[in-house]
Amino acid sequence: MKKLIKNNVYWVGKVDWELESFHGSDFSVNHGSTQNAYLIQEEKTVLIDTVWRPHSTEFVDNLAKEIDLDKIDFIVVNHGEVDHSGALPDLMERIPDTPIYCTANAVKSLTGQFHHPEWNFRVVKTGDSVDIGNGKKLVFVEMRMLHWPDSMATYMTGDNILFSNDAFGQHYALEELFNDKADTCTLWEEAIKYYANILNPYSPLVKKKIEEIQALNLPIDIIATSHGVIWRDNPLQIVEKYYEWSQDYQEDQITIVYDTMWEGTMQLAHKIGKEISKISPDTKVKIFNVARYDKNDIMTEVFRSKAIAVGSPTVGNSILSSVGGWIDFLKELRFKNKKAAVFGCYGWSGESTKILRERLADAGFLVVEPEIRCNWNPEEDDFSKASDIARALCE
Repeated sequence: MKKLIKNNVYWVGKVDWELESFHGSDFSVNHGSTQNAYLIQEEKTVLIDTVWRPHSTEFVDNLAKEIDLDKIDFIVVNHGEVDHSGALPDLMERIPDTPIYCTANAVKSLTGQFHHPEWNFRVVKTGDSVDIGNGKKLVFVEMRMLHWPDSMATYMTGDNILFSNDAFGQHYALEELFNDKADTCTLWEEAIKYYANILNPYSPLVKKKIEEIQALNLPIDIIATSHGVIWRDNPLQIVEKYYEWSQDYQEDQITIVYDTMWEGTMQLAHKIGKEISKISPDTKVKIFNVARYDKNDIMTEVFRSKAIAVGSPTVGNSILSSVGGWIDFLKELRFKNKKAAVFGCYGWSGESTKILRERLADAGFLVVEPEIRCNWNPEEDDFSKASDIARALCE
């Protein structure tokens, strides 16, 4: 069932309450999500994006109940990833000659995924536009690496709607669709999680693109995202947040991440946390066992933090695989301007802190000198070093 967004613009997407993970199993989804597609019915009828493949038949059948599919003048594909384009093959079987407006890189990604080079692609770049009648146009703005090379946004003049695709979205199922109908705490928690885990590696590009859009002085009344809420109440608030988040964001917070074999490293983690609170009472402290807590939610806390402490016991002359895999993900997200400290217990060889130090530096963190390298279970001398770490991270 289509839902009115504004004037002749409708939502025709899918509210996916059952979704639990995304990008395979790489992104945890705690509150479902939406796959937002939009139908514009001016003098020309335009479909902007589709939905994920599992919902393809439902999407095409529902769309056919709302309009004669042959009346669709063209389709806009803002981004070729399958959560946006998955229903395109089924739709194109019904209307095979319909023009598809997208970037040159989107032609590559759509052809590579669906193997239909015969589709009627119309390549666009920033500043290109299409007249849709009634004095309105669709203007295209390339959004390269936000978060694929093929990404773009589409701006509708007259109604002042920015169809922003993945930018400014979040994984959050909401039947009412609009941000003023959402639970505010949940909305912002999911928005910052989405940014931290998906867009943070491209923060310099986010900052530059926002500055480019601001320089255009476009009136924006609605930001129609591809996931989560549609921003109609003060829509620029999410743009302002993205601009803030894109500049090496941090709060007065320190996050401690560890895994443990026989609880010695766990004891060190909690002691470091207590010492941070003692030295800097206003600093927020978060402590997570990386093997037992969701990695995406941990990364959201790292994004907020000015510093982290990472601990692992030595095992097999290395670190626990749970910590090693987590640091691989940490490096992928390209955090900047954050400190780190290391700690861990060992029985014989004791390489873990050296390995942690090297890998955190490789991930872009400034690793402070104080550390705790504890032989067997910690004693008072080991615990006493926690204050050195706390001071180094709080400075």
